Amino acid sequence: MVDDIDSAALTRDWWRALTAAHDTTISVERWHELLSGLVKEFWAALDAENFDADAGALIGEALANAHLVDEMVPSVSAQVLGRLTQHCDRPDAVLRMAGLTATLGQSHQREVARARAEQGLPVEQTVAQRERAEQDARFRILFDNTAVAIAIGDTDGILLDANSALADMIGVPIGSLQGISVYDFAHPDDRGEIRDLLYDNLVPAREGTVMLDQRLVRADGSVGWMTFAITYVKGSRGHSDHLLAIGADITEQHRLQEELHRQARHDPLTGLANRRYLLERIQDLVSSAKEGDQAGLCFADLDHFKQVNDRYGHGVGDKVLVELAHRLHEAVHSDGCLVSRLGGDEFVALVPPPADADQVSVVANQLLSVFSNPVNVDGYDISVSASIGAVVTPVVGAEADTLLDVADAGLYYAKANGKGRWVLQTMRESD
Repeated sequence: MVDDIDSAALTRDWWRALTAAHDTTISVERWHELLSGLVKEFWAALDAENFDADAGALIGEALANAHLVDEMVPSVSAQVLGRLTQHCDRPDAVLRMAGLTATLGQSHQREVARARAEQGLPVEQTVAQRERAEQDARFRILFDNTAVAIAIGDTDGILLDANSALADMIGVPIGSLQGISVYDFAHPDDRGEIRDLLYDNLVPAREGTVMLDQRLVRADGSVGWMTFAITYVKGSRGHSDHLLAIGADITEQHRLQEELHRQARHDPLTGLANRRYLLERIQDLVSSAKEGDQAGLCFADLDHFKQVNDRYGHGVGDKVLVELAHRLHEAVHSDGCLVSRLGGDEFVALVPPPADADQVSVVANQLLSVFSNPVNVDGYDISVSASIGAVVTPVVGAEADTLLDVADAGLYYAKANGKGRWVLQTMRESD
């Protein structure tokens, strides 16, 4: 819970905002008791481990039952209670806040309409009030006061209402959203997962909230990412059940995550895969391997490369490494081989299953041929040779680090027997 000072200040500010918008005869003591309790309830719902947007409905009813019936009550409450997101560590705090204030507004206006109907107002006036309540709850409170995307759909996924933030996210006029299916702007490959999450879990349960992080297809054909909290809202007093979706465009965040993921697995100088990525690929092969599958590794080390750096400088040396990395990749990538740089002047080519001694020998020769021509950098023709230790090994039950160590050992055999050559070792199941 937020500390007592924040809670008291929030309660006081809420009281002032409500009394400014609504004439009331309730005493200050009763105001404080009511609102202080509702602040605690709202915070508990906002910070709950298992989020349920329906908690906002109970608070909306409590406000209406306290004779706070002015149409501005939900809007004022949303603006004040929104400050609680500053204290909430939940990553989806803004979405949760939007969901709670939406159900608060809907519940408050329904309760006000019901109370007025019981006072004998004409049926036509009651219906009009309910329509206005829905507009206030859906549009004025949230649609006009939040930047997050909001949609209200029936339990079949057909949009009944949506706000401009959602229309902007998809890149269509807001008027074109009503009546379409939520699947119309979901990525085709994600529609099955969305359908399973909604109609195997949320809709059958008729309660709760599910979180979606999925791709969307914009009107211009571009693909982005969206995050949505979708809550099942039960209808009452003639209203049908519906789904309330509150979300945001997370395309830039997703792109940043992808770029960070890529950077963590690629060598910054050459752009080749790094040791981490190589080990992950080997582990993937091990995890999916069938009995009898073999893979190959060719561990290449440049001969006397320190002399290049000493003679021409590290700037030229780096350019040589970049060119050689490009040549190594081009030499074997069409065969499905992954070339990685482990650091310094060490490179490894992974030959995926099915691999045998003949195929790995071909790859080793292709790699060695890369060094037959000098590298031209800054007007210098620089000749570089390499030694390669190659290994063919069963994949089932293998350890990625162990395979690299074996290939590295083969490299030393190659260097010990003269530079610019390769040595192949074949491992058996019992090795």
